[in-house]
Amino acid sequence: MANTQGKSLFTADLVVPAFKASFVKLNPAELIRNPVMFVTAVVAALMTVLLVIGQDDLSTGFKLQLAVWLWLTVLFGTFAEALAEGRGKAQAASLRAAKADLTAKRLKGDGRQYDNVPASALRVGDIVLVESNDLIPSDGEVVSGVASVNEAAITGESAPVIREAGGDRSAVTAGTRVISDEIRVKVTVEPGKGFLDRMIALVEGAERQKTPNEIALTLLLVGLTIIFLIAVGTIPGFASYAGGSIPVAILAALLITLIPTTIAALLSAIGIAGMDRLVRFNVLAKSGRAVEAAGDIDVLLLDKTGTITVGDRAASEFRAVNGVNIRELAEAALVASLADETPEGRSVVVLAREKFGVTRSELPAGAEIIPFTAQTRVSGVKVGGTLIQKGAVDSILRANPGVGEMAAATELRRITDEIARAGGTPLAVAQDGRLLGAIFLKDVVKAGIRERFGELRAMGIRTVMITGDNPLTAAAIAAEAGVDDFLAQATPEDKLDLIRKEKTGGKLVAMCGDGTNDAPALAQADVGVAMNTGTQAAREAGNMVDLDSDPTKLIEVVGLGKQLLMTRGALTTFSVANDVAKYFAIIPAMFVTLYPSLGVLNVMGLGSPESAILSAIMFNAIIIPMLVPLALRGVAYKPMGAGPLLARNLAIYGLGGLIAPFVCIKIIDLVVGGLGLA
Repeated sequence: MANTQGKSLFTADLVVPAFKASFVKLNPAELIRNPVMFVTAVVAALMTVLLVIGQDDLSTGFKLQLAVWLWLTVLFGTFAEALAEGRGKAQAASLRAAKADLTAKRLKGDGRQYDNVPASALRVGDIVLVESNDLIPSDGEVVSGVASVNEAAITGESAPVIREAGGDRSAVTAGTRVISDEIRVKVTVEPGKGFLDRMIALVEGAERQKTPNEIALTLLLVGLTIIFLIAVGTIPGFASYAGGSIPVAILAALLITLIPTTIAALLSAIGIAGMDRLVRFNVLAKSGRAVEAAGDIDVLLLDKTGTITVGDRAASEFRAVNGVNIRELAEAALVASLADETPEGRSVVVLAREKFGVTRSELPAGAEIIPFTAQTRVSGVKVGGTLIQKGAVDSILRANPGVGEMAAATELRRITDEIARAGGTPLAVAQDGRLLGAIFLKDVVKAGIRERFGELRAMGIRTVMITGDNPLTAAAIAAEAGVDDFLAQATPEDKLDLIRKEKTGGKLVAMCGDGTNDAPALAQADVGVAMNTGTQAAREAGNMVDLDSDPTKLIEVVGLGKQLLMTRGALTTFSVANDVAKYFAIIPAMFVTLYPSLGVLNVMGLGSPESAILSAIMFNAIIIPMLVPLALRGVAYKPMGAGPLLARNLAIYGLGGLIAPFVCIKIIDLVVGGLGLA
């Protein structure tokens, strides 16, 4: 999808379907969703009726032109929405191609043989075999194996990614292709409800709901329309009192120039285009509310592993306490890691074999595996009467009461402090309550991330790194990465507490994460950005998914959120401002015969009342398609303070919206007069 980012807005494959769809959207059931444009359509229909019955002093040619331009006003509004939707539908077509005719090798009970079945026949819990060059048939989790996967069908990037059992890189998506090795995948979703299916629905706009800001603006526009309807309805009485009358066609034209048709016509397109722009940056927003919230983010929380760091911490060294042979430490660490399917666990096994020649490859029968949990932060194995544990230093000490005051504990803390100060993560190893030493796990901070965090700081966003590491390790990584603050030894509950604390203080919080233990925090945050490389639980919990799995992508997300808010505000300002010029054109033209003194308001020197009215209506229609590119591309955003930003937008879209219509309406009036159209 990324390769469509620079595509023109007005190619034939987008414009032609949008033009056809704009007529379909004239259906009253469709139009009623936009009350202002619905009123415009009703007035256009009324003008058409008046043209047919012809019971007034206005010429047929004049009324015909008014009717045509009123219908064009409605059509231009439906075209803007159809064009915005069309870009999403074009992306949806390419996504559908990625999941067409998928088949699966569903494993039988023995796990060795399989049946070829359509992907639609798969059910949650089925295990499928995916071999080299096979398409993954369903969303799921890798339960065994490791493979390179080409996710270009989703991300637009051809570089393969690694998917493996265990850890936070186990989630796979239907329609992506395995390009090396093989994996076994457990199906986690029912047919038709997968990630790709929801992406298709979202980019098409089928699930787009109006955001609170959009609803509030729509209510304001409806309120203004009702006010102007009442105001126009009282004019015949004033005219009668003054001894004259005003034709219904002229009153209808006045109403359309008074109500905010410009922003009403573009409002839906702005919202659709905002989500579309995120998709083109390979970020899938599940709601427009999330896009808007991103524009106002104050605090960004980031999980360290896989987000700030590369993700695959690798064992690089064993450090034994005094009196323990380092080979003994390596053997114990290997035994404790044989059942650990995470990349870290496998790296411990590899290090023990390569550096110390430890040859054990499997646990003996009857061995009891102790799984890692976020609460205990300890894993290991019990073989016969021997208990081997590995985990965070404090957790190991808590799990073995009485060893904390021993000399070995003091030595272990010295070793682990050294590892932490070096920016590594220490894992303590104990056997039957005896401390053996520590494993040095090395973290690698992602390239260029420090500069990106500097950009976020310039935008007024505070960055907080969240990690399960001890404070010394966390401080070293935080300093290297350039984040503003960190939360060490964090449990899922700690993450939730931090988010609630920030939100209680009136802050809008964004969270980036990729693991199952990040899911509660992603769901609690105002903006939860899940990494596409992460687990299924994380992707389900977030209201955005970063298909490139780049945590600093939030800079673009924030910029696009601000761009959406600015675009809506700028075009609303422009719409209200250019109404002033229309008032100066049409009001003197309507009342000059009743109140000759109003002729002084004809500051544009328009040729005749008919020419002035027609010019205002024509400008009212023409300005909508002229603003469509701006509505779809968005107002350019540059990081700056709120004050300068407001001043810039008022100067461009407020003052510009006030001056430009005077010039344009005068030019249209000269053309209308020169061609004898009025």
